[in-house]
Amino acid sequence: MEPITLTTERLVLRPFGPKDADRAYTACQDPDIQRWTVVPSPYTRADAELFTGKLSPAGWQEDSAYNFAVVLRDDGPLVGALGLTRLSHPGTYEVGYWTAREHRGLGLTTEAVLGGAHWAFTALAADRLEWRAEVGNDPSRAVARRAGFRMEGEQRSALVNKGIRRDTWTGSLIPADLGLPGTQPYLPARS
Repeated sequence: MEPITLTTERLVLRPFGPKDADRAYTACQDPDIQRWTVVPSPYTRADAELFTGKLSPAGWQEDSAYNFAVVLRDDGPLVGALGLTRLSHPGTYEVGYWTAREHRGLGLTTEAVLGGAHWAFTALAADRLEWRAEVGNDPSRAVARRAGFRMEGEQRSALVNKGIRRDTWTGSLIPADLGLPGTQPYLPARS
């Protein structure tokens, strides 16, 4: 897919590129980002260059993963990252994100997640976005909830982070949650 740029009220979500390596490197020195996400730890300049210069562009080329640098409008600072990854089940994507420490608690990540979700549902024909985070990552869960994700439970040993299998919380967002039509009819289970 050809890389695209999204805008929200306060943000620009644009594909990561080599020019973002320094800012990604600096943001990912945060121990919380290294602890709660699957970025390498320690996070080196080479890791940032690989992610921004090769892995992110390859995801767009292969139509498998869409990583966005989240920046404040008017070429502002890097706020964080948002990724949408195609999963094996048709129409299903996983969303992931991190926020630079100085931009937390301002609703910016929720805004980015909603912008990315709207794009996934309308441009990628997604019918389901899945969110998961390691059990205990309360800030990530709070963002997912504010974005409208429905919590679906816990999965044992569902994530490998730094060579250790960990339990995860899971949730989902579907087009109807944002008032959008899906690509296929949806019949919810009845109790």
